[in-house]
Amino acid sequence: MTATLTGRKVLGIFVLGFGTIVAANMTLAVNAVRTFPGLETKNSYVASQRFDADRAAQEALAWTAAATLTGTEVVLDLHDATGVPVADATLTATLGRATNVSQDVTPRFVFDGTVWRAPVDLPPGNWDLRLAATAADGTPYRRRLKLRVAP
Repeated sequence: MTATLTGRKVLGIFVLGFGTIVAANMTLAVNAVRTFPGLETKNSYVASQRFDADRAAQEALAWTAAATLTGTEVVLDLHDATGVPVADATLTATLGRATNVSQDVTPRFVFDGTVWRAPVDLPPGNWDLRLAATAADGTPYRRRLKLRVAP
């Protein structure tokens, strides 16, 4: 005995198939927005008005920054144009994933005479150190440095 394919069965197949696709898409979209809202600045127009002036002031500092992970600490090597370590800056930083803010940490950097050090405990993967420093003269300095924690 063979089952006949009726209009109700075809309708059920279509509703079930497209319902599955729509449910999967909605789940993915909600999770994408919840984990990364995409907001970098509150008002991009206002930020754009100061961008060129801020960039020129930062380039005039001629600082170089490099970050590495050694064991359970982040080491930030920050030098001025002459190669002297920058010791008189005010540092704030956020260490987090590029696509998710739920694991963000705020390392507390301390200058040891040559480099800045901050203790951290990070799971394996790729990390971004979003550095915001202020020079002694008030000039802002911003960098995003990539770090990798090996498994």
